[in-house]
Amino acid sequence: MSERTALVVGGTGPTGPHVVKGLLERGYRVTILHTGRHEADEITDLVEHIHTDPFDADRFAAAIGSATYDLSVIMYGRLREIARVMAGRVSKFVSIGGFPVYSGWGDADALWPAGMRVPTREHDRLVSDEPPEFRVNNKVRQIANTELVVFSEHPTASHLRYPWIYGPGQISPREWKIVRRVLDGRTRIVLPDGGVTLQASADARNAAAMVLATVDAGARSSGEAYNVSDEWTPTLLQWVEIIAAALGHSFEIVSIPWEHAAVSHHLTQRSTPHHRVINCDKAIYQLGYRDVVDPVDGLSDTARWLARPENHPEPGGAMERSIVDRFDYEAEDRLMDAWQAAIARDDIASAAAAADPGFFDRYAAEFDDRPGAGKGWTSVSRSG
Repeated sequence: MSERTALVVGGTGPTGPHVVKGLLERGYRVTILHTGRHEADEITDLVEHIHTDPFDADRFAAAIGSATYDLSVIMYGRLREIARVMAGRVSKFVSIGGFPVYSGWGDADALWPAGMRVPTREHDRLVSDEPPEFRVNNKVRQIANTELVVFSEHPTASHLRYPWIYGPGQISPREWKIVRRVLDGRTRIVLPDGGVTLQASADARNAAAMVLATVDAGARSSGEAYNVSDEWTPTLLQWVEIIAAALGHSFEIVSIPWEHAAVSHHLTQRSTPHHRVINCDKAIYQLGYRDVVDPVDGLSDTARWLARPENHPEPGGAMERSIVDRFDYEAEDRLMDAWQAAIARDDIASAAAAADPGFFDRYAAEFDDRPGAGKGWTSVSRSG
């Protein structure tokens, strides 16, 4: 019986080495095709490397020549062109896209009611199904249309929609926003609306496990698109607390309404406060997928990795610019001081207390609303 072959395009980012390792464990002879600008130490010498530009269809085609494969996993490059080149050359085509394909990810106000459904599932509205006048930027529309090309060229493909990926080696590490503040000794942080926002993400090891689950499923995953995400999504507040705790730190959380908290909008990765949560239940029930790493452990591992001096992004360098954080602590302090002074004013505090109806729990043991009972409803005041 001949050895099965796999081509992985990309393979040296946060998810790639885990995918390559999993394929080797499954008995594949693996070739990775990438630019060669970055090599991953985790990838064994058993793997063949092809160095070329996966964003150039002609160079890509020339690099693979007449080779055919049992499996291809396309994690990088110009996917629509690679899909066309690989047509007829591969038995199982697995590709990676992103969850901006869902309507409302790019412009929450384009939907009514505004914002994506929580959670968003694979059968929900896609940008590719919207009329031309639907508000969406060209890059997002291209991502959506690329999915159509994939399934046109490879009807039995399995396509995975990635969220934000975290873990060691991420080229745009969102977690650095918090890690650097810890290392810089910051004790306060502004969170819009108290940090209630939900933004789907996945530990790189979980994302790789999802890719491998589609491979293991064989024909059961053919012609299907799957959401990739951790099984549960922490709020922005939980995300901050997990990362800080991993480094033995805690912040005073200063909650400021979204419209006044522009200094920290970047923490949500988008320009509106709406939730962006995708659901991975389809993979759980169809493929038997389960997280291999809990988000608490994954985020903690990422924080500790970023905290090592050798892994620090260059201050003000390209990586820090990519996460859109100026680390302007003076501006943050001015805002926090002004906000805390404003809400401490007697007229605001007294008006809030007078308007507070409390919380009434009709299921509390003390509840008794019979006439003359005397106890009434238990009330827990939110005003302190």
